[in-house]
Amino acid sequence: MEREPLLAKQEKPLLDTRHNSIPSSLFTYLYVGQFLARWGARMWEFSVGLYMINIWPNSLLFAAIYGVAEASSTVLFGAIVGQWVDKLTYVKVLRLWLVAQNLAYIIAGGTVIALLKFSFLKSTNFTAFIFLVILTNISGAIAALSTLAGTILIEREWVVVISEGHPPETLTKLNSIIRRIDLISKLGAPVLSGFVISFVSLTSSAVSLALWNAITIWVEYWLFISVYNGIPALGESSQRRVSRLSPSVEETENLLSDDGGNSALAEESCVMSIFGWIPCFDAWKVYWQQDVVLPGLALALLYFTVLSFGTLMTATLEWEGVPAYVIGLARGVSAVIGIAATVVYPILQSRISTLRTGLWSIWFQWFCLILCVASIFVHNGLLSAYMLMAGVATSRLGLWMFDLSVIQQMQDHVPESDRGVVGGVQNSLQSILDLMTYVMGIIISNPQDFWQLTLISFMLVTLAALLYTVHIYHVRKHLFHFEKLFSWIQWSIRSPEKAEMLTQVEKVEVLTSNES
Repeated sequence: MEREPLLAKQEKPLLDTRHNSIPSSLFTYLYVGQFLARWGARMWEFSVGLYMINIWPNSLLFAAIYGVAEASSTVLFGAIVGQWVDKLTYVKVLRLWLVAQNLAYIIAGGTVIALLKFSFLKSTNFTAFIFLVILTNISGAIAALSTLAGTILIEREWVVVISEGHPPETLTKLNSIIRRIDLISKLGAPVLSGFVISFVSLTSSAVSLALWNAITIWVEYWLFISVYNGIPALGESSQRRVSRLSPSVEETENLLSDDGGNSALAEESCVMSIFGWIPCFDAWKVYWQQDVVLPGLALALLYFTVLSFGTLMTATLEWEGVPAYVIGLARGVSAVIGIAATVVYPILQSRISTLRTGLWSIWFQWFCLILCVASIFVHNGLLSAYMLMAGVATSRLGLWMFDLSVIQQMQDHVPESDRGVVGGVQNSLQSILDLMTYVMGIIISNPQDFWQLTLISFMLVTLAALLYTVHIYHVRKHLFHFEKLFSWIQWSIRSPEKAEMLTQVEKVEVLTSNES
């Protein structure tokens, strides 16, 4: 039975779900809330590398240690976060995500301000200095985990529920818009932060980070809760998930009261319940059983890289003498190219399928990164740095299209009951390899040796492309339509003859017209 729209009747609905029309204003709330949440995260992500190399100059050590702390937290607790997202109601997840993320960034901003204002602590009170650094790392780790919960909630759950009962292109469009919002944040936040750092001070950028998160938390919650209350399908999905995961009391009592042969079953159940807390025991097993495990591995391998505008590369560029605002602008260009990927992806996906879009995307990324390898052999430091930034920026077109392709494959092929777990494990796997990047940064902490990290990163992108290619061959039993290629070649060979025949026909028509 169709229900009346929640908002005014004159408001034009964007989608007609199975339950009711969804007003376009609710989608605006969703997009604005996502933008506010992602902007704060992107401000911190860009600035933290610059903070760390200024706190501990001429070394990537503190930047790499921070990366290890952030990535290892997701490795250890990412799967658990995914399980909690599956077990808790959407509203509880929303509250935990927003409070933890914004509070963590406020604390991180405060500790950075203290480290920059009281830099003399390194020599006068080293214990206090290390305490502030540790608190900064812990706050960043908590922010990363809460951001993961938000990513799973919005991108793996709400978007899928909202698009249920609609053509596949609806999910593709929503995915592209959500990714575009993230990339717009990647564009604007670093540029603004870079200008503040270059023309005001590092301390001012940390103050603006803390203030932003203190103010926007209330707006974000109002926007997201309005979306939840305005779309009944979200509430129904939330209740369905909770009821599915709540075992009945009667079943539990029967299991524990059985005698004889059933006592062993009860004992095994108790053991499983104990080990169920270990994410590797349950969640990882579910992940490895999925049909999309190879695309997931390929995507995760792309996180074992310094060829992105992340902490290590940003710190290295700062060490090379590239101004912060230039780094911010380069990252902005990278984000613009990423936004272009969200526009190109739906078009390409509708013409050549999700699988093949992923194949072309990851190899395009590989091709662009050849410029980064070439920068190693350029002896001019600044020229090499600009080549490195150019290669990374252009490769974002392939990277983000591949990311969208893999996400959509997971949405299409992972059962609803496993989405949260698989999303959590996927992010944990990505963080394991991200962690390895920072471990390598600790081992190779001299910015002069950054070229070694570049080569390792390029080889891992190559491995990722090969893994995905194997998956494509396994699914489709071929990589290219050679028969179409041969047909095109034959057409190309014959086309000059056809052109000559057409020319002769035109000449006859001209002579005929002249005679008449």
